[in-house]
Amino acid sequence: MGNVLKILDVIGYWSTIIVIIAFFVECGKWFMGISPALLRLGKGLASRKIAVFAEGDDFNSLRSLLVDSKLFKEKNVTQITKCELKKAEDFSLFLAHWKSISSCLEDILSAKKDCTALVIYAPQKEGHLSSESIDKINEHRNVILVNFRGRLLNDIITSLITTSYER
Repeated sequence: MGNVLKILDVIGYWSTIIVIIAFFVECGKWFMGISPALLRLGKGLASRKIAVFAEGDDFNSLRSLLVDSKLFKEKNVTQITKCELKKAEDFSLFLAHWKSISSCLEDILSAKKDCTALVIYAPQKEGHLSSESIDKINEHRNVILVNFRGRLLNDIITSLITTSYER
């Protein structure tokens, strides 16, 4: 009976060691999985610049949506007009109001790099997009079409996480 208890005691020690090692391995995997996304989000919120293609009240509305969320600094949100497209090359995220950019969609899509996200806000009350425009948008990488203000901020944050961060 004594030998059996010693064997069970040794097995208990080894099983405890295995469980502790498995716990630390799983914690390491979790940390390695979540830390890149958190790092990208932190860098994106702190320093990435957002080019807003909108005019007048539409720009003011979009800027206040971003700044009032307290996630973005006002200095990182810049208005870009149709004739200043070259100025937008250094920005890592484009936010466009459909009503303001519908006539120059091709120019914006060609100015956008692959690693730059483009979020197009197209509220349904301003009319539906043509299937031709949707097809043009769909041909490009990292372009999101949003119809609701509630989704807009979420899609911007998701874009900041998923697009590459250039220094």
